[in-house]
Amino acid sequence: MSRSADFYARATAVTPGGVHSPVRAFRRVGGTPLFIRSAQGSRIEDVDDRWYTDFCMAFGPMILGHTHPAVLDAVTGAAAGGWSFGTAEPYSLALSELICSRVPWVENLRFVNSGTEAVMSALRLARAATGRSLILKFDGCYHGHADAMLIRAGSGLAGVADSAGVPAGVAADTVVAQLDDIPGLEGLFAARGPELAAAIIEPLPANHGLLPQRQEFLDALAWQCQQHGTLLIYDEVITGFRTAFGGMAEITGIRPDLVTYGKIIGGGFPVGAYAGRRDLMQLVAPAGPVYQAGTLSANPVAMAAGLATLERLADGTAYLALEDNGRLLDSLLQDIPGLRLQRVGSLFWLVLDDEDSGETIRSPARFPAGSEAPFARIFHALLAAGIYLPPSPYEVGFLSTAHSEDDIRALAAALQIAMAG
Repeated sequence: MSRSADFYARATAVTPGGVHSPVRAFRRVGGTPLFIRSAQGSRIEDVDDRWYTDFCMAFGPMILGHTHPAVLDAVTGAAAGGWSFGTAEPYSLALSELICSRVPWVENLRFVNSGTEAVMSALRLARAATGRSLILKFDGCYHGHADAMLIRAGSGLAGVADSAGVPAGVAADTVVAQLDDIPGLEGLFAARGPELAAAIIEPLPANHGLLPQRQEFLDALAWQCQQHGTLLIYDEVITGFRTAFGGMAEITGIRPDLVTYGKIIGGGFPVGAYAGRRDLMQLVAPAGPVYQAGTLSANPVAMAAGLATLERLADGTAYLALEDNGRLLDSLLQDIPGLRLQRVGSLFWLVLDDEDSGETIRSPARFPAGSEAPFARIFHALLAAGIYLPPSPYEVGFLSTAHSEDDIRALAAALQIAMAG
């Protein structure tokens, strides 16, 4: 028995499903999940001494690769001075000032401990600011595991029923619209616009596959929100500081009222933030009546890691390198039969589609039938070749500045062999 298998057997006795986040359990691909003990650059090492080129990158935060020297130095330096104070501290101030100075729609921000917490807090703030109760979300967009957002969600819920344990009263306050459907959006706002406190969307949905949205659709959503006094919330937990320093808001030119961040802003440590217009953010306690607090919020080690990461992204050169890697991947995979690549910047999604129409998939309703089962075989073939992909056909892959041209070519070669097998 491998050590991963032994650890997993032990873990199932002490934690639900043997994991602390569902996708890690390999339920979508079968087999025993790997237990990883170390990582360096573009590679991870399991407890059985096997190394893999990593295209999951902790589901997104490791944009500079694992254990980047500058981030590691910042983390060890911060930890040497103490790793939790429960007070105001200079680390979050420095990170806040960097973000606010470079991202025009972030006039104020509040750090929390996860993307889920950021979304939960932003929704509470939106309801307080508007005096309305309803929230609009989109089918297939995942916004963490707050009750109100587990309605037609993605990520670990992709392709399955909504979560148990969500009260009917909570679910009734969430209205669901379809992605890439402007007439449906207009009809929904015509009927319920005055009741909607906020519309929350991943401007680049990346938790139910990678579903690039047309600029026209995002423009229509922003316009409808403006016309009906509905706050627009961009969930950029994944895309913030990854697709560009200003995320998808920068790319689309749309200024959200509120935005949620996570992953990259903590350099791989637990973190989240909600941010936006100063007049809205000043409603948050202690400045205003909307309560939110957290013992470990703005943890100094996470703040130091996030600052070191963002400082290395600020001049934009990293995004050029990431795009070069992405274009190389495009070129290497374009002629593999039955394989479709959808990519935006350093995010990519592999879709097994024997009848590829060439049309971009923009909503869950357009997923190719029968694409899930074959992914398990491809996943394990690549794993045997020393390549680690996210263990679900609905999860996206991530490139980092640590990935070399050889890493990209190895991924393409392994996919070529696996698809022909």
